[in-house]
Amino acid sequence: MKLISFLKTNPLTVFLAAIPLALLARYTGWGALWVFVFSTVSIIPLASLIGKATESLAVYTGPKIGGLLNATLGNAAELIITLVAIRAGYLELVKASITGSIIGNILLVLGVAMIAGGVKHGTQRFDQKQSGHHAVMLTLAVLALVIPSFFSHAIGEEGSLGVEILSLGVAVVMILLYGLGLFYSLKIANSPVTYSEEGQPAHSAEYSRKTAIMMLAAATLAVVFMSELLVGAIEAVVTQFGISEFFLGIILIPVVGNAAEHFVAVQVAARNKMDLSVEIAISSSLQIALFVAPVLVFISLFMGHPLTLIFNSFELMALGAGVLVTIMVSADGESNWMEGTAMVAVYAILALAFFLLKAA
Repeated sequence: MKLISFLKTNPLTVFLAAIPLALLARYTGWGALWVFVFSTVSIIPLASLIGKATESLAVYTGPKIGGLLNATLGNAAELIITLVAIRAGYLELVKASITGSIIGNILLVLGVAMIAGGVKHGTQRFDQKQSGHHAVMLTLAVLALVIPSFFSHAIGEEGSLGVEILSLGVAVVMILLYGLGLFYSLKIANSPVTYSEEGQPAHSAEYSRKTAIMMLAAATLAVVFMSELLVGAIEAVVTQFGISEFFLGIILIPVVGNAAEHFVAVQVAARNKMDLSVEIAISSSLQIALFVAPVLVFISLFMGHPLTLIFNSFELMALGAGVLVTIMVSADGESNWMEGTAMVAVYAILALAFFLLKAA
């Protein structure tokens, strides 16, 4: 009975069974496809455990520091996957995953959340003033990614000294902006950079401090190992099935790395807490654009595979379209299932286009 109750409250833990299956597939010769599938699935519950451990630690550290923990570790699983991919030299996959994470959060996750909440509660309302803050931050984040891509063509070839300096300079500005956002969140509640279940961490922790730390460490190490298996199988899967690295990066990795957070966003929307659902989806996008992307630029230098913030025209178009649609839908502070359906439709069209672009 206790097990059934635990699974009802933590449904994603069922997928932990994929960990031993991934190991069996890797070391008993089942083939790269099964290694890829099982290692991918296993990261979903591990990301959920990282999130739960972080939430419990946030209770002990207080609401402000707790918000900082949520903001910093919110995309830990995806950051680990991309670091492993950089070490393996899959730079285009990494840049595609940055794009995919942003448009996935603001179109797919927010869209599904609006559908779930709209079907159950009809028209839902959220803070219009806060949505204005979101619009400004999203616009700034996307501009920080778009500007280097446009100017790089006049500065030099990708990988040249001038382009790398441009990427590093923009990365510094983005991290400073992110840091100022965190400072703002420590001074003013309901910042567009951090979020929690009720606007502040819960009053009681699900796990003790010691258990939460151990869970966080164990889940992080497991994500590292599973990411190694996932990235190691990419080349064989791409060769065997003709699926491009680019498509895997823009669709699959973002969905897997943020699946637990996506699940929460839809759940809270279904419970008629649309303010929180909007905050989760957009905060995650801001973290990817303003924190994860520039951090990867600096870390990649030490890995011997410098990553630049130079995106192709299709990625830039997708980012612009995603932000524009999100701002238009959220401007009035209201949402319904039809608006959510439209956002998911835009994401589906982009996904199909990216798949055919590289498959052709």
